[in-house]
Amino acid sequence: MWKHLGVAAGVLALVVRVTLIAQQHSPGQRGAAQGAVAVAVPATNEESLPKIPEGFTPIFNGKDLTGWHVSRTNHHGVTPDYRVLHGIIVGTQQPLGGGGILMTDRKYRNAEVYMEVKPDWGCDSGLFFWTDEDGGGYQVMLDYLPGGTMAAGVYGERLTGVNMNGPGWANLTLEQRQDIQTKRTENWQKAWKREAWNAVRARIEGNPPRITAWLNDEIVFEGTDTENHATKAATEGSIAIQIHGGERWRPAGFWRWRVIAVRELPDNPPLGGR
Repeated sequence: MWKHLGVAAGVLALVVRVTLIAQQHSPGQRGAAQGAVAVAVPATNEESLPKIPEGFTPIFNGKDLTGWHVSRTNHHGVTPDYRVLHGIIVGTQQPLGGGGILMTDRKYRNAEVYMEVKPDWGCDSGLFFWTDEDGGGYQVMLDYLPGGTMAAGVYGERLTGVNMNGPGWANLTLEQRQDIQTKRTENWQKAWKREAWNAVRARIEGNPPRITAWLNDEIVFEGTDTENHATKAATEGSIAIQIHGGERWRPAGFWRWRVIAVRELPDNPPLGGR
């Protein structure tokens, strides 16, 4: 008798298990009713191909760092680890806490830069225009960490008085300023693609300089400085990429660039910008 009961119990358990599995995979069941979403996984191990927009000239050759050099006087550090691996530039702090910038040997005036990036979360970088040898210049912020912004803000690195928000910014209340920055943050977060290559494009032109930045073809920042605050009021300088020093970096974190290209612009841009 006990033997028959054991067999019956086993059959019943099997039926229950099969029923549960069927429920889990049947549309319209409890999981779907609660709004459960299946997590998609990549079907292949391939990534999108890099591209260079029409009219742009590569300034990273995909093989080595010819045409670039590390600043030996930058306040973030002078021994950052930039190297080319599998056709991309990878960069990290070296030693931990020590950052620095990688600069073009050539100087540029009005220019537009296109790059494709894939950083690790928790790591702070930037794209610099009109940069001097110490690293002072206009920085399009690429701060991929809590409270950071990706291309949706401009900072004067080692510069004084930079205000890309326009002369009316001083008359805004704190709440109005916070609202503007909140909208900028929302815009870049909507445009950003996690765990994928992202296209960053930024342009500097005019005097005082006007900067426009795009993230995956969405404009995330536009602004004109109140005056030229570049070092010695320069209207040209190196293009640079940054490994931030200090704690704005995650141990074992990396930034990656697979395309860096530039399009030089006329010295006298049309009135009102483009």
